[in-house]
Amino acid sequence: VQLVESGGHSLQAGGSLRLSCVVSGNSDSAACMAWFHQAPGSEREGVAFRTKGDYSSLADSVKGRFTVSKDNAKNTLYLQMNSLKPEDTAMYYCAARWRGGVCSPGAKPSSFDYWGQGTQVTVS
Repeated sequence: VQLVESGGHSLQAGGSLRLSCVVSGNSDSAACMAWFHQAPGSEREGVAFRTKGDYSSLADSVKGRFTVSKDNAKNTLYLQMNSLKPEDTAMYYCAARWRGGVCSPGAKPSSFDYWGQGTQVTVS
C-alpha cells in the first residue's frame, strides 16, 4: 500500500487549500483514514479522520474550517482547508490502517500502519 499526498502550498491567511491523498490499495476497505499534521518541534497530531463507515471527525482546532471526504472510486482522501491561519502551518500527512482502533482526534500516530510522504502547508 502506498499513500501519496499532494496539494500543499504557501498562501496568505484566510485562504483555502484542498489536499489529496491517493491510496494505491483499496481505500474503500480501510478501517480508518486520517490526516495528521506536524509543525517543526511539535508532535504529530491528528486533524481529521474518516472511518470505513464514512463517519468523519475533526480536531477542535479545525472544526468549522476543515472538512474531510473520501472518493472511493478514485481511492482518494481529501482535506478541504478553509479560513487558513498561520497556526495551520505544518507538514500534513495522510495515514491509513486496515485494522480496528480509535479513528478520531486523539488517535495515536503509532496506531496507523501506512503513511504518505507529507505535503507542506505554509500560511503567512
